[in-house]
Amino acid sequence: MRHRVAGRHLGRNTAQRKALFRNLVRELYLHERIVTTEAKARSIRGDAEKLITKAKRSAAAEGNRVHAQRQVVAYLNDQTVAKKVFDVFAPRYATRNGGYTRMVKLGQRHGDGADMVLLELVDSQAA
Repeated sequence: MRHRVAGRHLGRNTAQRKALFRNLVRELYLHERIVTTEAKARSIRGDAEKLITKAKRSAAAEGNRVHAQRQVVAYLNDQTVAKKVFDVFAPRYATRNGGYTRMVKLGQRHGDGADMVLLELVDSQAA
């Protein structure tokens, strides 16, 4: 029984899954859009949005940018991408209350029939 079992395992152990999620979020921030399976996109969507929210809150008057930036760097393992989150994405979504990502279904992959999606960061003007 799956009672009280949360999250998707994606056929990986904890360390592999954690590394996969970090790398997918990092690539999403670098390219602002990625093509991946629907299950992976649904799994990382929350993490990606939480990091942007963390950057937005640190920019507020009572926020602590140093602490928040260290937390984002610890998750992404990349200083330059973390800086982009704070300098580009936080101001872009300053007036938007969540919903920073969009999933567009692309159909099934030919090899194994997996449902593919385009996961992208939305434009701030669409708010």
